[in-house]
Amino acid sequence: MTTLPNSLPAKVGVLGGGRMGAGIAHAFLVNGCDVLVVERDEASAIAARERVESAAAKSIERGATDANLGEMASRLHVSVDYADFADRSLVVEAVPEIWDLKVSSLQRVEENLAPDAILASNTSSLSMSGLAAELQRPENFLGLHFFNPVPASTLIEVVIAKQSSEEVIEAARGWVKALGKTAVVVNDAPGFASSRLGVAIALEAMRMVEEGVASAEDIDNAMVLGYKHPTGPLKTTDIVGLDVRLGIAEYLHETLGDRFAPPQILRDLVEAGHLGRKTGKGFYDWNDAR
Repeated sequence: MTTLPNSLPAKVGVLGGGRMGAGIAHAFLVNGCDVLVVERDEASAIAARERVESAAAKSIERGATDANLGEMASRLHVSVDYADFADRSLVVEAVPEIWDLKVSSLQRVEENLAPDAILASNTSSLSMSGLAAELQRPENFLGLHFFNPVPASTLIEVVIAKQSSEEVIEAARGWVKALGKTAVVVNDAPGFASSRLGVAIALEAMRMVEEGVASAEDIDNAMVLGYKHPTGPLKTTDIVGLDVRLGIAEYLHETLGDRFAPPQILRDLVEAGHLGRKTGKGFYDWNDAR
């Protein structure tokens, strides 16, 4: 693996250029990597480039990098062809939290990687060992769970599959440090550490809204002011996406029991298309902030 002086792989790939994928691509790009984003079609690939370049421009404005936008743009590539991953030392998968989609996507990426390349998943809850079991080289696989928004977050959850090699785990620790973030290393378990705790609090907050205990804003303020959370559980749910939170809750309900059963208010909002910030409405109205 060819690495940069900061120990990051020189060539990194990201599968999926949505909000999370673009954030992951941006994190590696501003730290000097050559980054390839593969999307499902040309329109999505163009949109992914725009997201990453916009984030890069904001990093320059904040003084987070001394690179210029043209130089960073020259290291950013977008494609619709999985074969373009062939020269990447690390690929991070960032597709939606759907088991069959994750498996098929990871398998397609692996088919195009060099034997010593490392494959990571950004899944926030699905079994890392289960995903690894679907791959030909499970020892080269682990979880790199980034947090939204990636540029502002200082945390990456390194999730160890039973099959992950020690060399890959140590490499991942080094990458997180080189990205200027902190690694929390967890063994594979439903929801890992962050999603399991975060979703548990969010689901209880939703039940409180449903029962008329308090407004979403007052519940969030209780956690922000009383427990020093940077944002409350309901606003965080809006930022993450209610559909994403519902998918995680359903998986945790299935694997860990009724304490993770999604409240009806969450199901109703998702069914109505109110998915949070990305649609303009969730537990909050985001239209003025979009």
